[in-house]
Amino acid sequence: MTETRPNRREAMRLGIAAAVALALPNEARAELRETPALENDVGTGNLPKVGERVPDEPAIAELETIGTPGGELRMLMGGPKDTRMMVVYGYARLVGYTPSLKFAPDILKSIEIEDNRIFTLHLRKGHKWSDGQPFTTEDFRYWFEDVAHNKHLSPSGLPISLLPQGERPHFEVLSATAVRYSWGRPNPLFLPDLAGPSPLYIYRPSHYLKQFHEKYGDKAALDALVKQANQRNWAAYHNKLDTMYRDDNPDLPSLEPWILKTRPPADRVIFERNPYYYRIDKEGNQLPYIDRVILSIADSKIIPAKTGAGESDLQARYLRFDNYTFLKASEVRNHYKVRLWRTGPGSQLALYPNMNVNDEIWRGLVRDLRFRRALSLAVDRHEINQVIYFGLAIEGQNTLLPQSPLYDARYRSAWARFDPGEANRLLDLVGLVKGSDGMRQLPDGRPVEIIVENSGESTEQSDVLELVRDSWRRVGIKLFAKPSQLTLFRRRVFSGETLMSIDKGIENGLATAAMSPWEFAPTSQQQLEWPKWGQYYETKGTAGEPPALPSAIRLLELYQQWLAAGSDEEHTRIWRDVLQIWADEVFSIGTVAGVLQPIVVNDKLRNVPEQGIYNWDPGAYFGIYKPDGFWFDLSEPSAKSASATLSPPTSP
Repeated sequence: MTETRPNRREAMRLGIAAAVALALPNEARAELRETPALENDVGTGNLPKVGERVPDEPAIAELETIGTPGGELRMLMGGPKDTRMMVVYGYARLVGYTPSLKFAPDILKSIEIEDNRIFTLHLRKGHKWSDGQPFTTEDFRYWFEDVAHNKHLSPSGLPISLLPQGERPHFEVLSATAVRYSWGRPNPLFLPDLAGPSPLYIYRPSHYLKQFHEKYGDKAALDALVKQANQRNWAAYHNKLDTMYRDDNPDLPSLEPWILKTRPPADRVIFERNPYYYRIDKEGNQLPYIDRVILSIADSKIIPAKTGAGESDLQARYLRFDNYTFLKASEVRNHYKVRLWRTGPGSQLALYPNMNVNDEIWRGLVRDLRFRRALSLAVDRHEINQVIYFGLAIEGQNTLLPQSPLYDARYRSAWARFDPGEANRLLDLVGLVKGSDGMRQLPDGRPVEIIVENSGESTEQSDVLELVRDSWRRVGIKLFAKPSQLTLFRRRVFSGETLMSIDKGIENGLATAAMSPWEFAPTSQQQLEWPKWGQYYETKGTAGEPPALPSAIRLLELYQQWLAAGSDEEHTRIWRDVLQIWADEVFSIGTVAGVLQPIVVNDKLRNVPEQGIYNWDPGAYFGIYKPDGFWFDLSEPSAKSASATLSPPTSP
């Protein structure tokens, strides 16, 4: 390496566990057990023995119970594109989150981190792709040099998480099992992106993809393949086959626990166990336990009914809290149990005043802190919780949840009590006078009528808005709901035609100091409270508008400081400042959070947590709990289902 190392080497080796980080002794290797479903292929010579398939130092799973290999897991999905959910659920990552939201090596044997800017990745010797070919640092080199830096394959260049403050990484291949990424400044986005539900893939199965790359493939053969596939050129064909996340190419070698065997589109998609998977249990059984996962494609609207009829062994996708009673009623008859996990967004639904609304008078109002606070104080969150969520949700603002180590109850309660008197006082101060009918008027004489737009995707939104309409009327404000198609809804918000919208709260209510606070600063056009300010940041000033409120500018400054910080202490301090400003300024109006998600689990399926967090990022839904360790216990008849008592889970 050409750059100078720090005199004091601050390195952290993330090991899975002391016993796992060391090479397994020979006697332990001899005790590896062959998977029953693969015995025939091993006997006929179609597959090598298990000791030749797993890495020399496999990852050893920490499981609640040791399972028995075998069986098929049925799940229901809403469309062919849902094949990607197997990558989310399978959660094979270079570095992943543990259930306690700590980083730990997974595919990697270990990782060394210096000053949060130099990352040395160590692979497992003997690790193989699902087709039996070696997984080595050549797969990292191929992606970095031949994919990420190829203008035809990656016209937008390197991913943003590899460009801290615009700086490119220095990439080195140290050996067949070690690579290093170095920057001159901290890169706190690197690990979270590797661990995400839609991860940053910095490697590719080079032995497979090289044949479709102009640099390596036979030109005549490649031209013929491109023409046969009706693709524009070799790069389009390469990208069509290179679908690590989409998971729709059965020929693409994988490191996931289950590999695709059905060529989409199909109504029944089959995934089979990866015979070269890198994890084993403590008794030497190669994971995953389950032989096959079968995804049946159905209309998303009828998936709750089909789940209740016993057609899925593990289901949460397309189920809602209001399906709970129906699902619970069929537990005994169809041999499953319904568990309730907390969800992870900062608010199940939040109202977003648009700071960039086109109407000048309304824009002045929504940028007035007193107006936003008044609207928040006029929302009866307790009523929303009781009427819609049976009193089981967490009332308060759109901020972090109690499960986050950064949580402070003051952030959630800020301007979140139901106080119509104080709301009226603030609205009077703003200058919104009441007419003879008790309803307020804008300075130009128009009635204060707030149209809340949404994507029209759920009755839950309309039910919440109905209750907000009643409570806002008490302070002289009329609310009207306007559902529209998702694309049109987003377009209207982005263009400034929408005054206010309703949608999910912040995605990550479980944040730790190591996770990015980007959601709390104007960093993306997708943020409904300030789309033009976010667009300005995303496009580096070529589109949108610069932030016009000092508090929003300060949030952006703090985000930049977080990106440049090199220690957990600095990250924590910055997060505290961000959360305090967010609470004070009420840029979004939260309702309730931690709404319960029904999780339907076959009576015989083991190692699925009784209580958990159902969240996209961090969490990957089931992924963080490693479904490769789920197994079917066929030793006893189905146990009688639990009683139909609805009770909230405790915090995991």
